[in-house]
Amino acid sequence: MTQTTSSTDQTSVTETEVTRLGALYSWQSILFVVLSVSGLFAGLAYIFGFTWNGQRLLEGEYYWAFIGFFAAAAFIALPAKAGQTKVPFYDVIAAIAVVVISFYFASNAWDMVQAGWSNLYLGVVVWLLMMELARRSGGIPFLLVVVLLGMYPLVADYFPGLLMGIPYQFEYMIEAHVFRAEGMMGITTKIVAEIILGFLVFAGVLLATGAGGFFIDLANASFGRYRGGPAKVAVVASGFMGSLSGSVFSNIAGTGSITIPTMKKVGYPAHYAGAIEACASMGGAVMPPVMGAIAFVMAITIGVDYATIMIAAILPSLLFYFGLLLQVDAYAARTGLKGMPKDQLPSVRKVLLRGWPFLSVMVFLIWGLLYMRWEYYTPWYACLLMIGLSFLQRDTRMTPRKLFDACRQIGVLITQTAAIILPIAFVVSALTITGVTGSVTSGLVSLGGGNLYLIIFFGVLACFIMGMAGLAIVAYIFLAVTLAPAITQVGGLDTIAVHFFIVYYAMLSAITPPVGAAAFLAGTIAGAKPMKTSFTAMRLGVVIYFIPLFFLFQPALVLQGDLTPLLYVLPSIVVGIMMISGGLEGYLLGAGRVPTAVRLPLLAVGFAFSFPGFWTTIISGALAVLLVGYIWRFNRTHPAYA
Repeated sequence: MTQTTSSTDQTSVTETEVTRLGALYSWQSILFVVLSVSGLFAGLAYIFGFTWNGQRLLEGEYYWAFIGFFAAAAFIALPAKAGQTKVPFYDVIAAIAVVVISFYFASNAWDMVQAGWSNLYLGVVVWLLMMELARRSGGIPFLLVVVLLGMYPLVADYFPGLLMGIPYQFEYMIEAHVFRAEGMMGITTKIVAEIILGFLVFAGVLLATGAGGFFIDLANASFGRYRGGPAKVAVVASGFMGSLSGSVFSNIAGTGSITIPTMKKVGYPAHYAGAIEACASMGGAVMPPVMGAIAFVMAITIGVDYATIMIAAILPSLLFYFGLLLQVDAYAARTGLKGMPKDQLPSVRKVLLRGWPFLSVMVFLIWGLLYMRWEYYTPWYACLLMIGLSFLQRDTRMTPRKLFDACRQIGVLITQTAAIILPIAFVVSALTITGVTGSVTSGLVSLGGGNLYLIIFFGVLACFIMGMAGLAIVAYIFLAVTLAPAITQVGGLDTIAVHFFIVYYAMLSAITPPVGAAAFLAGTIAGAKPMKTSFTAMRLGVVIYFIPLFFLFQPALVLQGDLTPLLYVLPSIVVGIMMISGGLEGYLLGAGRVPTAVRLPLLAVGFAFSFPGFWTTIISGALAVLLVGYIWRFNRTHPAYA
């Protein structure tokens, strides 16, 4: 039970460190909770259609109320510079300003829609405040992306060829960015204020009732005793927590602060431990059932319900974690790392008895999403169920203190998400009003000469460059309206497969040099060199580099179209991943150590065997039998090497 307490405590400490809320009942914490709860009440009133004096909130009224409350909360919680622990007077002024302006705009929401009402000077103030939130939440690189792309309409006619767009004067650009459906009154605010709001509340309630400690304990009880157990625990626990929070970096900061030291303790090098955590946390953003905000953006962009996206994400995410677990196991087998002593691990039975409410709520969530099709109402119902079940056990019971802490954790999740997503409205607006999306699409088709493979190649480069420049969600929004139509136009490929292809490649920058922000953060926690951690994370996350190409040409892997090919494609990919992992780590499951001279051929054959093509599978399958047979015999005739 010690592990549970430490896990929960550590998570709380980590959340406090990434904000400046201080002690639970500090003045800034209380103000933050008041703002967050007010925003939540506005959300509940709008989403569930509650009336006030016989009238429902208009969409514009609610959006501005949401922006006012949570932008103000962001100025209280997010420090202007690293190490800032107190809230300076200028942030209090910014918080007051954004609340007052937002509610003034909310009072004119009807005229805003019907008569095109706007206010240039206050619009500029809101725009500048959003820019500052972009800097605090995503750093300078993210700010540069939002500023440069957001101001593109001013110079759109100066660009050559496919980058040329319709120019806008400054005042009209601000009007579109701040007051119109193309900008802050459109899809980006809808995503955070309506669609993912309930999921963020659900994640906060789970964390407040102890789900973080439960999932880590469950992973420990299930995998801790096996070789390299702490690393497998990190993979599984980070997958669970990443799916709930949808945030790569908060996942690394939360679970990584527990799992990384444990991995180092049993013998994993610092850079390897950091790389494992970075990969596992990155995969959580596309791991069902919740995933990250990008999944909801995809659902809206494609025009399908969230359940379709969730189902499509199952196989790719499982294959990614399968490859990661295989490499972790291979490293442990090759270096002789053992699992944790049984007496230091919790009992599976006791963990399940204690955590059955969490598992029940997760099952309810999946049932509501897939069977009942409640969409974004589902997590709200799941929250009520979780709060009700929490009273059945002493450890999870919602005391007034836990309720206050839950509101704070929910506020932190929503505030950090809103601070990232709201400024993206300016990027979406800039691309929309200038009409550049259509010209980029036709330009990519022309650049590739109508050749699908060339267009895909340029697409991979675009995904990676856009991913490096900012966050994955920015890259996806841009490429979903430019690259996706180009690929589908030429190749006639499955729409969902194409969009997942973009998401996966846009995410790669999180672990790939020279940016590798997730690997750098995990390396810092591990006390390892960031670049070394990033290169190791590339090797461990190898599946995510090639699996998007596979489901692009075989949509059955994202459970679209005819699923019959899965009967032969899925087994070949699983075996191929096993060989790839063996080639990279020098140990093949079931055969033993891989001789150095055979590692590269095994890697190449594994990739060819996993590629969904008939002749590549047949030819590489024959070579695989020869290689695996040689490795197996080599280990039997050279026992000292094994």
